[in-house]
Amino acid sequence: MSAAFIFEQLLNSLQLGVMLFVMAAGLTLVFGVMGLINLAHGSLYMVGAFFCAWVAGETGSFWIGLAAGLVAAAAAGAIIEMLVMRRLYDRDHLDQVLATFSLILIFNEGTRWVFGAQPLYLDIPEALATSVPLPGGGGYPLYRLVIIGFGVLTAVGLYLLISRTRLGMQIRAGESDREMIGALGVDINTLYTLVFAIGAMLAGLAGALVGALQSVEVGMGEPVLILAFVVIVIGGIGSIKGALIGAILVGLVDTLGRAFLHQLFALALPPAEANGYGAALASMSIYLLMAIVLAWRPKGLFPVNA
Repeated sequence: MSAAFIFEQLLNSLQLGVMLFVMAAGLTLVFGVMGLINLAHGSLYMVGAFFCAWVAGETGSFWIGLAAGLVAAAAAGAIIEMLVMRRLYDRDHLDQVLATFSLILIFNEGTRWVFGAQPLYLDIPEALATSVPLPGGGGYPLYRLVIIGFGVLTAVGLYLLISRTRLGMQIRAGESDREMIGALGVDINTLYTLVFAIGAMLAGLAGALVGALQSVEVGMGEPVLILAFVVIVIGGIGSIKGALIGAILVGLVDTLGRAFLHQLFALALPPAEANGYGAALASMSIYLLMAIVLAWRPKGLFPVNA
């Protein structure tokens, strides 16, 4: 096992973690401000990926496609907030789950109708289709490092937005006392639409960036939605800081587990059994992490109302 391989897996962990953060940040922001469980968040991830791939294919520019994916996801988020979500804020969480689950089906069938049933493919920009040398030998794809950079910039941008701007002040106030900020003259409906659009745009950003690493297909948002929920439960629902820490932990546990667990089992078991046990435990590892965190801190690592 070389140092280059270990370093590569650490970078893979970080890349997965920051993308999960970008996805989970929008989800936890919406829940923290609105108290809304949005199962359709993964569909907004898919919208960003599809529009990015389609526009990039038409224009030949990944960056124009990326901008289109962000705009499309934000617009889709604003529309469904105004048409659907506003009717759910005062409803039971079960009603929110059922309504947003129906949106998953609508988005999936609508995407299949607009773009077709066949996957789309998004090419990595030519300038980023190279590798960066790693310590100890080997190389690491430059595009994956750019994804890490996007994740870091997103974290910094969210921190500045929430802590240093008037909109951020309203968001923080909305988390603690939405009736009071309404009484002070803040348009709650506009605030909620903006917050939901920001959360949708973050999901679209994650989908567009990851779309260049895998095929863009209908239903691609559901698996990552599950991981995003694991992240916000570990970090603390409604906490951006918790989403960041939780995402990095999930990225580390998932990636390193898949890379190294079978090698640990191979020290005591035949190769076939080691691979089987390693793969099984790796697939459960993030859920075991969530169970351990919840047993220790039932509200997550950084609960908003702790």
